[in-house]
Amino acid sequence: MRNTMAAGSSDCNGENDFSKRFYAIMYTIILVPGLIWNILALWVFYGYMREMKRAVIFMMNLAVADLAQVLSLPLRIFYYLSESWYLGREMCMLCFYLKYVNMYASIFFLVCISVRRFLFLMYPFKFSDCKRIYDVYICMAGWIVVCVGCLPFPLLRLSPNETQANNKCFVDLPVKAVDGTISIAMMTLGELVGFVTPLLIILYCSWKTILSLRENHSVSQDLGEKQKALKMILTCAVVFLICFAPYHISFPLDYLVKANKIKDCYARKVILIFHAVALCLASLNSCVDPVIYYFTTDEFRRRLSRQDLQDSIQLHNTRYGNRNDPKQGTAIEGVVENPNYTP
Repeated sequence: MRNTMAAGSSDCNGENDFSKRFYAIMYTIILVPGLIWNILALWVFYGYMREMKRAVIFMMNLAVADLAQVLSLPLRIFYYLSESWYLGREMCMLCFYLKYVNMYASIFFLVCISVRRFLFLMYPFKFSDCKRIYDVYICMAGWIVVCVGCLPFPLLRLSPNETQANNKCFVDLPVKAVDGTISIAMMTLGELVGFVTPLLIILYCSWKTILSLRENHSVSQDLGEKQKALKMILTCAVVFLICFAPYHISFPLDYLVKANKIKDCYARKVILIFHAVALCLASLNSCVDPVIYYFTTDEFRRRLSRQDLQDSIQLHNTRYGNRNDPKQGTAIEGVVENPNYTP
């Protein structure tokens, strides 16, 4: 029995040409807006962290994960256009690995944003004074778990045959043949931990928030806060379902195709095309996440208004220009320390 199987090897492999062209087109479309919007998001978060207390740390990490994914797209675009990899096997496996790290990091931080918003709403006295350092620890733990959990993706694509995989990368990487029981157990665990559990958590937060809106004793101000929280949580749920549900449906089927477990030509073609679309939808998440910040976060939207954007640019420039001026620097620090300051 062979140790590896060529990705999608069969006599009906014309769908690979479609997939590569589709990847190149979609990644090109995602690249520019994803790069601009996530850099802008990080800039806003960095400049006004002291004002944006609700889930800001998680939003920053989500933007970092999205930006890292966007920065890897030029290499993918170049590969799918040239159909050859020139940067070495190690760089290929690193780029392949980081794709999944960034995707599952995005899933983790979407869940964190939903849970943080839900807890702040339902238990305001318990969580309103929660120290931000705890969110930092949660983010660090999340990155570690995601990085370890995504190791099977490159390990299953490492081929001992150098000539076979030397100039191939991404979709063309061969897949190791794994025992059926082990492969089923790995896919089941990955689906449960990486998709089903996060989805259930987000849906639970949405459901409990909707129930709280039906309470008759809610005052108008409390009702407004609940509506804002529900808007954010539901937006996270919609983004989660659109971007990640198709991928997690197609992933086990795609593995069966690449491992030559499914041999019917028509079935292989449909699955591989569906997987290509699903993978691009997962990458589209890096463009969609900034929409969450803008439409569900009042502070973020306010900071991107025309006047506040001009004032924030002046504030950043002043802080940078007076960094070596003790007298003026003290005045600026006083402004930053006061969250109620209006330029």
